[in-house]
Amino acid sequence: MSGYATSDPDAVAGAPGALLDLLKVAAVVLDASGHIALWSPEIEQLLGWSAEEALRQRADTLLVAPADRARGRELFAQVSAGGRWAGVFPLRHRDGTARAVEFRTMRLLDPEGQPHLLGLATDATTVRKVERDLALSHSLVNQTPLGIAVFDNDLRWVGINPALERINGVPEEAVLGRRIGEVLTGLDTAAIETRMRHVLRTGSPLLDQQTVGRTAGDARYRAYSESYHRIEDIDGRVLGLAMAVLDVTERQQAAAEVAQARQHLSVIADAGMRIGTTLDLRQTARELADVVVPQLADLAAVDVLESVVAHGTIVPVTGGAPAEFRALAVAAAYRTDAIHAADPVGEVATYGSSRMITRCVRSARPVLVEHVDSRMLRRLARDAHAAQALQEAGAHSYLALPLVARGKVLGTLSLYRTVNERPFDARDQLLASELAARAAICIDNARLYGRERGTALTLQRSLLPAAPAAQEGLDIAARYRPALSEVGGDWYDVLRLGPGRTGLVVGDVMGKGVQAAAIMGQLSTATRALARLDLPPAELLRHLDDITGSLGDTIATCVYAVCDLERGVCELSSAGHLPPVLAGPDGTARLVEVPGGVPLGVGGVEFGTVEVELAPGALLALYTDGLVETRGESIDTGLQTLTRLLESATPNLQRTGDHLLGALRPEPDDDVALLLVRRRG
Repeated sequence: MSGYATSDPDAVAGAPGALLDLLKVAAVVLDASGHIALWSPEIEQLLGWSAEEALRQRADTLLVAPADRARGRELFAQVSAGGRWAGVFPLRHRDGTARAVEFRTMRLLDPEGQPHLLGLATDATTVRKVERDLALSHSLVNQTPLGIAVFDNDLRWVGINPALERINGVPEEAVLGRRIGEVLTGLDTAAIETRMRHVLRTGSPLLDQQTVGRTAGDARYRAYSESYHRIEDIDGRVLGLAMAVLDVTERQQAAAEVAQARQHLSVIADAGMRIGTTLDLRQTARELADVVVPQLADLAAVDVLESVVAHGTIVPVTGGAPAEFRALAVAAAYRTDAIHAADPVGEVATYGSSRMITRCVRSARPVLVEHVDSRMLRRLARDAHAAQALQEAGAHSYLALPLVARGKVLGTLSLYRTVNERPFDARDQLLASELAARAAICIDNARLYGRERGTALTLQRSLLPAAPAAQEGLDIAARYRPALSEVGGDWYDVLRLGPGRTGLVVGDVMGKGVQAAAIMGQLSTATRALARLDLPPAELLRHLDDITGSLGDTIATCVYAVCDLERGVCELSSAGHLPPVLAGPDGTARLVEVPGGVPLGVGGVEFGTVEVELAPGALLALYTDGLVETRGESIDTGLQTLTRLLESATPNLQRTGDHLLGALRPEPDDDVALLLVRRRG
């Protein structure tokens, strides 16, 4: 940084420098005979002799040790003859110690032509320290990759180092004396000068200030970190400003990549918690769309092959065949009409082989269109109106991901960017593929579960009586509601036993799915066969317990009741089942406690029997635990609620059954079987 410029031509001459003060340069004058003629205060500080003690004394006698006097006189004669001498010479301090003093000497002539010797002296140790500091500063400034610039108080360049020349792309001589805005037009120089003025005014440094722009050294946009420091001398006088500049483009890019990687991990972790919370196909698709918007896309659509939704099977798309999709979810990051460009949720759409979505499922590979034009939009949207809506929304980048699970394509995830100006890239594709893969497994699980649930539900319904047969003297209503998740093994039945006698049964096989439904069918069939023998309830349950034990690791609960209208009573036995509710014609209702009894399949325990009066107008309710059991609540709460509702049961049993289901289990998480029987008045 050798150059120097200033807007004030008198500033260099008029401004005293601080370097001489730092060196504490002293002056001494010797006359022609070697006596001390002039003695400055600085030489007094350096050597300790006062002016009164030094003046008119021979310099060699006072200041030079005997061993060095010959050399001192030789140098004095050399300078008196008109020569010059510079170097380090040891002088004697007043305290008797030797001091290394660096000299610059010259001959002076008085008006009579008599020679005098002027010596400018300073402590040699101080000079060496300053030299080392200057050399170090010079090396650092010129060799550091950090760009360094010095400005005067008018914010004009005073000097720059080679690193800043490379950053700016401008040599030092082209910037000296000019303001920063006259040289670097591709930067926000107004903001830079505002910072500079702030530092000059306050003296407080500004560190790591960010600037993004272009210089002559690089036509690309780059990021710079700048630090500003005010320069002052030892007396606190402001000399100007120093600025250090570091190109941090790569660092910012690396930081941005790390931040993006963290964001991607966060999105993946979020997806792990939010996708697949249920085994419902449509809910899983909605969860996927909600995860990718707005973290990854501005618009998202999830379309699944129609065969997956309608039949639970996967029919691959091959050759030039079109693809039939069912739209399951659409999401947008903001309110926009472009959301209507996607296929309406729930509708079926057919796309030809040339369409991007068909290409995606046929190849089982992502389709990335970084820059979408109006022609491409017509290949993406379902029709011209949808393409126009996407274009008006600013759709400029498209990414489609196949939903692949267990080696088979289930559908696609389609993503658009509209307000996000950055087009999709390979990193976005990688993240979206990870999300699509996770979601595809959840969707396939939902497909498999739905197929199994459909099978179990079909089997369950086929084994239950379509409607309880009408019985003499009894009004009967039955309800079965499958769980929203897995179908269980709940069942009910009404059995004709003989004149005036009717058997009632409600049971619950432990477990879920097809196996539970199949076991339920076997137990239901066995119950019907045993009921034909008109066995007492406890004996029937004993036989049923033996049959259950032969079915392997199976447990079921059951309550069996025989209504005898001639006697006006009802006999009940229970195999670990919840107590029935008996509502009298007077509007009271109570739980019927049936003694003893363990679940079917346990074996070795006798079943008890209780007999209750079944007066005209009395109502008996048999049910499974799905009606009254709720997570987080005691089952006693559900039993109390059921009893209270039956106290005000309407004469119409069908309405009573619907009311009980609506009040207790509008969306059951377990199967519900309910049997209501009222003796006619």
